[in-house]
This record gives sequence, structure tokens and C-alpha cells, in this order.
Amino acid sequence: MKSTTHISEMSFEELLEESARIHGHLCAGQVLGVRLAMLGLGLLGIDDPKGRDRKSFMVYVEIDRCATDAIQSVTGCSLGKRSMRWMDYGIMAATFVHLKTGKAYRIIAREESRELSKKYCPDIEDRYKCQLEAYKLMSDDELFDVQEVRVEVPECDLPGRPIRRVQCESCGDYVQDCREVEKDGKVLCRACAYGAYYKKL
Repeated sequence: MKSTTHISEMSFEELLEESARIHGHLCAGQVLGVRLAMLGLGLLGIDDPKGRDRKSFMVYVEIDRCATDAIQSVTGCSLGKRSMRWMDYGIMAATFVHLKTGKAYRIIAREESRELSKKYCPDIEDRYKCQLEAYKLMSDDELFDVQEVRVEVPECDLPGRPIRRVQCESCGDYVQDCREVEKDGKVLCRACAYGAYYKKL
């Protein structure tokens, strides 16, 4: 049975607990990710991200760290649903895109919040525990910078069934979602066109 609980009906602590359960532990990155996701959904006016609003938005994440699991937990977006895109920038940031209105906001974790955390929890000597607790207390403005942006989402990147599926003329693998490459008059997968991350044994 699907949950009918809207994001606005869940407390921050409940969202954090669920995120930590999925991620495997509670850390400062989880706190940041939950806070970031709550802010992003609020900016887009998304109240029911796992229910009626689930096809209305996408999230682009820029880092493969703890916060991304938290963002997935809160929003319900995932790579498998094609509602989450991973941009390998190494930046603690995410962009929330409303697919119906075109509104988009990029939210970046402020580096200054690490140092500011000491003022919130001066009695906690361990810096990671200090950040974890302080990030629960700090304001959105202290934690994040928000940029209104424009994101052109290609049709091939939208959630839903693949637009096309073609066979690589070199290795024979099938390529979905317009990821094939035309090179030297052939239709190739990216591994054959540019080199693979793996080596066949």
C-alpha cells in the first residue's frame, strides 16, 4: 500500500530518520541533504513528491556523497526512475526542476557553514558531530545559497519509456535513451566510440 503522507505532514526529524535508515547511518551529509531537499521542494511548491507530484519534477545532483541519498529519500527521485540525474561535478549542490512550469533552483551548500557550526555547538569537540547537530539548527540562509536557473531538459532525459533503442555496430550491445554515437559512419555505443571504463578479459 502506498503512503499518502505528504512531505508537509512529515517533520524534519521523521525525514531525517527515514534518510538515515536508507543510507545506513546518520551523518552531517544526511542532515544537509534532507534540509536541501526540503528547501528545493518548497521552492517548487511540491507538496507530495512521492505521490501526485512525482512526475512533475526532476532533481540534478552534483555529487555522489551522503547528501544524495538523503535527497533521494526525501524526494523519491532516483536514477532508476530517471527523475534524478547525476552530474559528476563534485559539488555539494542540487538543482530542482519543475517539468510543468520550467521553474528551476540550484541549491549549493555554503562552505562557511562548516566553520559557523562551531558557534552553534561550541561544547561538541568532534567537528563531524558538531556539524551534524549544528546543521539541524542553522537557518536555510546560513546553510545554502540558492540560484534561480534555467535547465533545458532534453527529451531523451525525461522520465518515461525510452524514445529509441539501437544496436552498436561494433560490439552489438543495445543502447537506449539516445546515448548512441555516430562516428566514422557507424552507430556506436559510447564504450566503442570513446573507450570503456572496463577491459574485457
